[in-house]
Amino acid sequence: MFEDRRDAARLAIRLMDLTSLNDDDTPDVIDRLCQQAQSSEANTAAICIYPQFIRQAKSQLANTSIDVATVVNFPSGNGQIDMIVSQTNQVIEYGADEVDLVLPYQALMQGNTDTPKAMVEQVKSVCGNEVVLKVIIESGVLKDSTLIQKASEIAINAGADFIKTSTGKVDVNATLSAAQTMLDVIAVLNPKVGFKAAGGVRTLDDAIGYLQIAADKLGNDYLRKQTFRFGASGLLSSLLSELGHGSDDLDAKY
Repeated sequence: MFEDRRDAARLAIRLMDLTSLNDDDTPDVIDRLCQQAQSSEANTAAICIYPQFIRQAKSQLANTSIDVATVVNFPSGNGQIDMIVSQTNQVIEYGADEVDLVLPYQALMQGNTDTPKAMVEQVKSVCGNEVVLKVIIESGVLKDSTLIQKASEIAINAGADFIKTSTGKVDVNATLSAAQTMLDVIAVLNPKVGFKAAGGVRTLDDAIGYLQIAADKLGNDYLRKQTFRFGASGLLSSLLSELGHGSDDLDAKY
């Protein structure tokens, strides 16, 4: 399916949440991110940014199909449920199209399944059917496939629209083995739930690895923005390079 690398690169761009979640992000950084998300090859599916930049990004992307995603309970996953529900209400008021929620994965590691379940359920209740909820399980910290499976099951059963590997803020982020486990759970519980690989996906070959696993388990039709995403920053420049663009192209608005 991915023998034509140029087609694969364009597909990966269309499935990307172009991300900037750095402590030193500024309005200028976000303006540039919005520009980069619109290339001559394809628009990204979304950008993913901190809540304080949502309104700015919505304005910049108003005439595009690019969604604005943000994060809550990020990156520790340790927030109190009522606080995270309030935060979710606020980001939706700002205009977020998608919310990436960090599951209380440390609670899960201690044997507490009630708190992760309740948090996802309550945040999903706020998001409703209009705002996409992606639940980050932090698979690189969970490590064990049994825990990754359990976290995925909890998130899906509690209403997640997507399950996502990682925050990108820990030592081990997305891995193909974690993706296999998560996609297996999706295939069994609800094939309409999306999957997002985040952190460490830097090259076209990296991207193809995840695309191939998803296609093998859930079919080629799964590879669309409604059910598959990459969370990445540096990946875009690598994909544009595959398509013959130089580094200067990232600084241009197409």
